[in-house]
Amino acid sequence: MKTTDPSLQLGKFLLLLILPSLASCEGTTTAPPSAAVNDFPTQARVEYVLQCMQEHGGQTYDTMYHCVCMIDKIASKMPYEEFTQAQTFTYLFNTPGERGAEFRDPPQSAKLRNQLKETQAQAAQTCFPETPKSSNAKTEPARR
Repeated sequence: MKTTDPSLQLGKFLLLLILPSLASCEGTTTAPPSAAVNDFPTQARVEYVLQCMQEHGGQTYDTMYHCVCMIDKIASKMPYEEFTQAQTFTYLFNTPGERGAEFRDPPQSAKLRNQLKETQAQAAQTCFPETPKSSNAKTEPARR
C-alpha cells in the first residue's frame, strides 16, 4: 500500500487549482468587464490562502477550504488595489521612526486598515463558523 505525504497532496491540489488560471492568461491583454468585480490575481489569492492556513492550524484540506472562502469573501468586498494598500499599511504600521510615519500618518492608512480588519472579521464569521466543540461555553455536568 502506497502512502503519500498530505502536504504533497495539498501542493498538487494547489497546482491543479492554479494551472488552469495561468493557462487562461496566455496572450490576453484585456479583461472582460465582469473581471473588475474579481480582480485579485491568482498568486495573491494563493499567498493569502497559504498564510491563512499557517495561522489556522496548518496545511489541511479543512483549513484550505476555509481560507479559500475567506479570500473569496474579501475579494468580493474590496478591490485588489485597496486590499494590497491595506495589507501594506497593516504590515508596516509598527515600523519605528520617520520611516514608519509613511504607513501610520496618511489619512487613508487608518481607513484602509479598518476596512481590511472589518472585511476579514466578516469573512471569518462566514468561513470559520464556530462549532459546538470549539465554543468556550461551559456545560453543566450531568446529574445522577
